[in-house]
Amino acid sequence: MPIHPPQLFSITPGSTEPIYRQLVEQVRRLVAGGQMAPGDELPSVREVAQTLAVNPMTVSKAYCLLEAEGLLVRRRGLGMLVAERPRAAQGRAERIALLRPTLERAAREARELELDSDTVLSLFTHILKEES
Repeated sequence: MPIHPPQLFSITPGSTEPIYRQLVEQVRRLVAGGQMAPGDELPSVREVAQTLAVNPMTVSKAYCLLEAEGLLVRRRGLGMLVAERPRAAQGRAERIALLRPTLERAAREARELELDSDTVLSLFTHILKEES
């Protein structure tokens, strides 16, 4: 059964990062973090496009890139599934690489807000300890 896109994806329309890249990164994070397991079905291209109000070709491009890197596999009649043995986003180094752009953006914002590193690190530590 597919996970529904409102729970799975969110996009930032005004971002400098293209929407298809946002979707690719989110799937990589979900798989790397264990929120999506091998065999989990992704929502259809049409469902994601309608829910997020984006062009279906954008979603299709993201899915095709993830399939090409071995993270997803296409099953006739079932749609896209998380690969049984994903070739990407498995190890610690890969998970760190996925997190780095987010932390770089946060660091840039902290500098723009003229916040000192101790304050930022304290806040980040507090956020990490919060239960979601």
